[in-house]
Amino acid sequence: MKAAERTHEGGGALEDYAFMHRKENENGIGGTKVNKKIAVKWKTGPVKGEISVTRGRLAGEGTPGGAGTEDGKSLQFAFENDSACQWEIAVQEADVQSGKAAIVFVNEERHPFSFILDDVSRDYPIYIPSCGVVVTEGDDTRSYEQIERDIRGRGLVTNLQKMNLEPQESYEEAAKRTISMPSQTWLGLSRDMRIFSLGFRKEDLTNVIWDWVDIRLHGYEAALPENQDRPIRYQYMIGRGIGCKHEVHRRLEEGCLPILHTEIVDEDIRYQCTSFVSLESSPLQESTVRGTHYLAADNYGRGSMFTDAQREARDQVLEEEREREEETVLYFRIEAVNTAAVPRYAWFKSIEPGDDFADKAGCSFDSETGFAAYGADRIFCMTKVNGRPLANPETAVLIKPGESATIEFYMPHQPLSRARAEQLSQQRFDDRLEECRQYWRGKLARGASIKVPEPRIDEMIRAGLLHLDLISYGLEPEGTIVPAIGVYTAIGSESSPIIQFMDSMGREDVAKRSLMFFMDKQHDDGFIQNFGGYMLETGAALWSVGEHYRYTRDEVWLAEVKSKLLKSFHYLKAWRERNLKEELRGMGYGMLEGKTADPDDPFRSFMLNGYAYLGLSRLAEMLETGEPAAAEEIRTLAEELKRDIRTAFDEAAARSPVVPLGDGSWVPTCPPWVGHKGPVSLYAEGGKWYTHGSFVARDSILGPLYLLFQEVIRPDDPAADWLLNYHVELMHASNVAFSQPYYSIHPWVHLKRNEVKAFLKSYYNTFSGLADRETYSFWEHFYYASPHKTHEEAWFLMQTRWMLYMEERDTLRLLPGIPDNWMEDGKKIELTDAASYFGPISLDVRSRLESGIITARISCSSDRRPKRIELRIPHPSGRIPAEIEGGALSGHETVIIEPFQGEAAVTLRY
Repeated sequence: MKAAERTHEGGGALEDYAFMHRKENENGIGGTKVNKKIAVKWKTGPVKGEISVTRGRLAGEGTPGGAGTEDGKSLQFAFENDSACQWEIAVQEADVQSGKAAIVFVNEERHPFSFILDDVSRDYPIYIPSCGVVVTEGDDTRSYEQIERDIRGRGLVTNLQKMNLEPQESYEEAAKRTISMPSQTWLGLSRDMRIFSLGFRKEDLTNVIWDWVDIRLHGYEAALPENQDRPIRYQYMIGRGIGCKHEVHRRLEEGCLPILHTEIVDEDIRYQCTSFVSLESSPLQESTVRGTHYLAADNYGRGSMFTDAQREARDQVLEEEREREEETVLYFRIEAVNTAAVPRYAWFKSIEPGDDFADKAGCSFDSETGFAAYGADRIFCMTKVNGRPLANPETAVLIKPGESATIEFYMPHQPLSRARAEQLSQQRFDDRLEECRQYWRGKLARGASIKVPEPRIDEMIRAGLLHLDLISYGLEPEGTIVPAIGVYTAIGSESSPIIQFMDSMGREDVAKRSLMFFMDKQHDDGFIQNFGGYMLETGAALWSVGEHYRYTRDEVWLAEVKSKLLKSFHYLKAWRERNLKEELRGMGYGMLEGKTADPDDPFRSFMLNGYAYLGLSRLAEMLETGEPAAAEEIRTLAEELKRDIRTAFDEAAARSPVVPLGDGSWVPTCPPWVGHKGPVSLYAEGGKWYTHGSFVARDSILGPLYLLFQEVIRPDDPAADWLLNYHVELMHASNVAFSQPYYSIHPWVHLKRNEVKAFLKSYYNTFSGLADRETYSFWEHFYYASPHKTHEEAWFLMQTRWMLYMEERDTLRLLPGIPDNWMEDGKKIELTDAASYFGPISLDVRSRLESGIITARISCSSDRRPKRIELRIPHPSGRIPAEIEGGALSGHETVIIEPFQGEAAVTLRY
């Protein structure tokens, strides 16, 4: 029989796992109404409650010992004894072809649950062990125990259980399965929104016949007056052209610095390219980098929002930013090396405006100077070959065996006068390159240091830190910074991992200046909203402020911003009070309503409310010492909101249909917002939910799983089990969410629950697909949308931070998620002054397994140091240490140090 189909409003039919095993009776075939008999079997009584159905009528009777009443709309049932019991139900005239499912709600007092009528099958019963109940067809004579035995006897496992049985994931294995997404490379200077974006023939799927440069002002390509105030992509070509293969290899200098090395192999000629950004004339030092005013950078961030007062201030700033006394410059050198035994030619086509340039005749090339220009005083590129001006925009150079030719071009961010261009052309490439190295090395030298034994991850930590810093815009040396997220302006939610990783790495000054963006952009009524109509930024920003306080205990800064924080509290309080309506009982009483992300879903979502709770909770914590009365008021409000969120969650879960897992059991589900029945992607209530390349995006990356991270639901709560399980099975591939995967917070949940293999499965499969494998720059989505997306990169960095250390009340957990192979002989892990809630921490772990030992040294001298240390040291072969010095073994790989006195040395002998 062909599987039935559930259609969503507006079009195409979607086949769904829930419709794969259906049995229609003779009254339902070919019609829109069916009658169906089902049996609800409980393992043990007593049970009591009510059964109702949407879009249908009920009748039923129980086994001996039960009692009930019915009125066609609902059915009351009760069993007083503690033996097995069941109730048989006849659902009459259920409408199963209307685009909305007939849902049966079993409102049992202890374990309420719901199911889709058409999902009931004798072959695949709805088996819910957490509720001790089975739902099957009415003619199924098996008892609960028999059905349970039949299902478990099949030896099936959930996806989470399967991951635990498999070898630990690695980058090498993940990279074999995941897509490779090479990305353009952004080069620039910290704090300055004048960015150069570089792409080679393999990074641009829409235009693969050129190597190219985009001139950017943060999120937008810069407008060019000569191109009718439209942007222009500059293009050039290295080598003979586009052929049957692309041998292009790229790497950041030292694996992490924003200095790009590119090798293009054209058979016998190897073109070795070096590119970076520096200043036009001043020596490149932190003291000579001015940066960009945060309001100007915010203006050029996609999705930015301004109040009238902010817009007026912005306009004044933009006037000051338009004309700068010194440009940033892209310095680019090509060394063409002949590897043949005979002379060979090297080809080069110099920079010129691309095909979208409106007036080709308006562009000229000067063979005496090598200048490309739009006019006498609008020079946009200067090119040399072997130290002399390029004589022709297209050239071929004969190179003897083993020798090389050098081509250099310098490209200012906007065209220069001839006098400035002549001065720029005299700059020495090597001098500028060395300055650039020292500039970025200096940034890495400050604050914390992390070293891990996996070279790729080790480089990605440092590269990621500089990628975040590169597009954190503001005036130097102090003042507000926009913690931008790729082409977009800052968002209270998406900027949070950027700020928190800066804090983790001891860059508390950058973190504080970034937080001031949200304080400075706060509306007069306390509302914080900077991007695209998002409504969750107020709570998320308060949370990030609270995290910064946990790291720094900066009472002076807290006093400076306290009035703004309290203003946001009063805004959230008034927002909640508007929703304390009796008609909202069961429909999100006391919960805030509003859009959480790109989709226009103005509902009482769990993500929005969880951030409000988390922000209020942190605010109460911050004010506890200096403002105890205010702290108590805020804490009371936060706990009341948390209670109402949890009530709404439990009510929504009870009315949402259960879904099957890989082991044959079924678990409850929950919608992303109150008022809906189940994950919207299951279309139990119809709708059109496909967005951002996925059916499951709203449920997976904006859904109720966030409540675990937002401290509304504990990771060890029974609800966490089923939330995590159905997300992993229905909404992830290789334990990676679809669309914008770093929005899904399940890797953090895995670490909190000590699910190391599941964490590593997600960790490696996510970044191996989303990050450029050569330069480590991240995309936003799996479909080449939004380059240099630092929100995604920052969550990768925070996941790396958590796998190395996590705080848990008064306990510091060290290495809770590292791969076992990081402890192979000769490998080491070093954390130096990594910032934490407990103050700076240092850790030195060294494996000398050839001698049978692993050693660790831990220090945290702060007066708020942890009381307890949990140090996880996994043996690469799973062996248990025979002897431990400096702590006590818990399980087979965790050492407990309690009480921790600020210093500890541990030796494990095998």
